Amino acid sequence: MITLKGAEVSAKIKEQVLSMNQELNGYVPTAAIVRIGERPDDLSYERNVMKRIAAYGMEAKSFAYPADISEEEFFAEFQKINDDETIDGILLFRPLPKHINEKRAEAMIRPEKDLDGICAVNTAKVFAGEKDGFAPCTAEAVIEVLKAFDLPIVGKRAVIVGRSMVVGRPLSMLMLKENATVTICHTKTEDLKAVCQEADILVAAAGKAKMLDASFLKEGAVLIDVGINVDENGKLCGDVLWDGLEEKASAATPVPGGVGAVTTAVLAKHLAQDRKSTRLNSSHGYISYAVFCLKKKKKKKKGRAR
Repeated sequence: MITLKGAEVSAKIKEQVLSMNQELNGYVPTAAIVRIGERPDDLSYERNVMKRIAAYGMEAKSFAYPADISEEEFFAEFQKINDDETIDGILLFRPLPKHINEKRAEAMIRPEKDLDGICAVNTAKVFAGEKDGFAPCTAEAVIEVLKAFDLPIVGKRAVIVGRSMVVGRPLSMLMLKENATVTICHTKTEDLKAVCQEADILVAAAGKAKMLDASFLKEGAVLIDVGINVDENGKLCGDVLWDGLEEKASAATPVPGGVGAVTTAVLAKHLAQDRKSTRLNSSHGYISYAVFCLKKKKKKKKGRAR
């Protein structure tokens, strides 16, 4: 069995990002890391993101707010970051505190700055199969892993366990874009094991520690474990029990050291891509173009009426 280590994938992405940055004529893309509160997992992730972005030749600024910040005060600050032309990309840590409307934040963020693909415009682009929309970083990291190790996707049966908007659903669209045949499983799926055993590529993204094991795989299947959980011994583990996988899977991602290591690399790639693009696909661009087309259509109708 091949162990699909994220570090090898991240190294390839780093080469791509450094190449893109060379085309910016000395300009250094900057990301805003927006965090509310002091959750230990958020602080750890923030350090990793800032370290990764710096290693890729770009900058990251932390915008941290107290957990008890009022909703209106937060959105006033968030709007300033959103409108700041020196900020090229935004990563908003979620979940937000219960008193902060998360949907409002998703609707507010400018699509071209939305590094983790949370806004409606980027979601629509991913589901439409367009090339310029940002997918959630973890979902895209799965595709990056498969491609980095030259594991075929075209024509393969891909089964995804988990239907969240962070991984399962957007990943299904990315898999379809790569011409896989996709099945999404969830808590209501009947005979989950039988469905998983049909997969050439099995993606575990349910967020439940050791939910699956080797018996869920068919011989020679590729396993991508997206889950990051803490087991009964306080150690990090995935959604899949590793024991016995070597005898069944042809390749598998470890936890830790697998998909998670690639997610921050994808984030950095989005930042570089964002600055390289012309930003013609912002929400303002969509609205302006739609209004232009509507006015043009009305003029044509009036002309025919005469």
